[in-house]
Amino acid sequence: MTTYEKVYWIKNQTVAGIDEVGRGCMAGPLVVVGLVLPINYDNPKINDSKTLSAKKREQLYDEIIEVALQIEVEVINEKTIDEVNIYQATKHAMEAITERMDTDAILIDAMPISSDKDVQSIIKGDLKSISIAAASIVAKVIRDEIMEYLDVSYPHYGFKNHKGYVTKAHNEAMKMYGITCFHRKSFKPVSEYLILNKA
Repeated sequence: MTTYEKVYWIKNQTVAGIDEVGRGCMAGPLVVVGLVLPINYDNPKINDSKTLSAKKREQLYDEIIEVALQIEVEVINEKTIDEVNIYQATKHAMEAITERMDTDAILIDAMPISSDKDVQSIIKGDLKSISIAAASIVAKVIRDEIMEYLDVSYPHYGFKNHKGYVTKAHNEAMKMYGITCFHRKSFKPVSEYLILNKA
């Protein structure tokens, strides 16, 4: 998990990892995180956030926050996602974080971006880079906390369980209770329910 980092670490250069969580959701924000781990840092427990239990992510979140040299966060709301589309929203957030990172190199999960800095876009980067995986964990914990907070105000939708992703329970809740202001109106099947409600 440190192969990409070691290219820079052996030259005593720092590396940032950037990843996002929530790109495929029907509701809730997109969360993008960039962070810098100490040179030669290793933690075999750190992996892609999707492969870890919620309890493991929360434990690792605390460990990562404690050791990270820099952390930058972008939370992109549903309105912006609908206005510019999810791809552009992700790209713009990653570019904004890239510009704020005070580091020698930046590793990004899959997204090609425009920058004068030394940036590598790595396919499935959260499985190959400890920095990207750590960013994915922090982003996942932040986004999950947001969705659990929304669940308090909108308990019928089950946000604390599916976190806004497309599930049978989420679809049934939209059919029964309609669309909230936290749903992405440009996403299917949200857009289809909007059309049905107008008919």
